[in-house]
Amino acid sequence: MTGSEVPSSFRLVYAPGVMPDKWVRVWNERYPGVPLHLAQVPAAAAAGQLLGGEADAGLVRLPVDRTVFSAIPLYTEQTVVVVPKDHLVTAVDEVTCEDLADDIVLHPLDDVLDWETLPGRPAFERPATTADAVELVAAGIGVLIVPLSLARLHHRKDLTHRPLRDAPSSSVALAWPEDATTDRVEDFIGIVRGRTVNSTRGRSQPPAQEKKTGGTGKDGARRKPAAAGQPGANRRGGGPGGTSKGGKRGRPRRRS
Repeated sequence: MTGSEVPSSFRLVYAPGVMPDKWVRVWNERYPGVPLHLAQVPAAAAAGQLLGGEADAGLVRLPVDRTVFSAIPLYTEQTVVVVPKDHLVTAVDEVTCEDLADDIVLHPLDDVLDWETLPGRPAFERPATTADAVELVAAGIGVLIVPLSLARLHHRKDLTHRPLRDAPSSSVALAWPEDATTDRVEDFIGIVRGRTVNSTRGRSQPPAQEKKTGGTGKDGARRKPAAAGQPGANRRGGGPGGTSKGGKRGRPRRRS
């Protein structure tokens, strides 16, 4: 590569709460010459960035428009309710939506859960972001229902969370524009699917193996070194034409 050439790169966006670290680490080990540019974007903005060509692929929250995107579902998150540490529900290990009937349940504008009917009582107005809603929970205004990763992302010492049954969940997927499936996207697909660098399904092929002594036969099987006494055997080894067992050549006996 000449000094004027710029190496190709891979641009990946991800929604808040998604942890791309393990896949990024594998990419950097496998493709050290291809920079991976990582950017966190609001969950609702990921599709626009991908369609606008600002990123090659994204770790996004489903659903996505499958008429324009290809997507590989990766995992589904547990849904939890975030409450103050002195809230009544902290006395149990798991909560139902019915348990929140008397609570004000905050519903931020960037909510990633697909509710038909939000449990509890509605707040006077919707917080702009999940981060704003967490501040309101800490102030005792209400409770918040989010995927577990967002509860961890906005963790505070004065708040805790409990698993919430009978609530919608959020799934994370690798998505990219269907008409922009590049070689780099295929490489990242191989990583998230756990393919090894030598996988025949991956785009990259393993490096050629060095030939070892003995070579291979026509059928591809490795030849064994020639046995002692056969053509090509080491003349200094034991056997016909070689030295004696002790390694010294004996003197011929005289006949009496």
